[in-house]
Amino acid sequence: QVQLVESGGGLVQAGGSLRLSCAASGRIFSNYVMGWFRQAPGEERDFVAAVGWISGSTYYADSVKGRFTISRDKAKNTVYLQMNSLKPEDTAIYYCAAALSGSAWRRSSYSYWGQGTQVTVSV
Repeated sequence: QVQLVESGGGLVQAGGSLRLSCAASGRIFSNYVMGWFRQAPGEERDFVAAVGWISGSTYYADSVKGRFTISRDKAKNTVYLQMNSLKPEDTAIYYCAAALSGSAWRRSSYSYWGQGTQVTVSV
């Protein structure tokens, strides 16, 4: 079992920055892929970014490429999402998730989810 706890959400003006954190505990396997997804009201939960826990390989949705950066600190069992140049359309609940197999961008690949953290970007 893996527990994931997100933090770092909040209210920011357009053009601003936020850094989300996801602290992982429990049975952390070295071959995990850690991902961030987001869900706006009335919308599907969409892929944002992912990172291989050992490889460090990163994957991004086209909508956030060049603005968001995902990283991990293996010593702290923590994954980060640095979000820059935020836009109102980035407003959503952001979820951290862990996957043992499958495609990094597919929601169905992820077995463990955090409770989410709200990000609101004002105009």
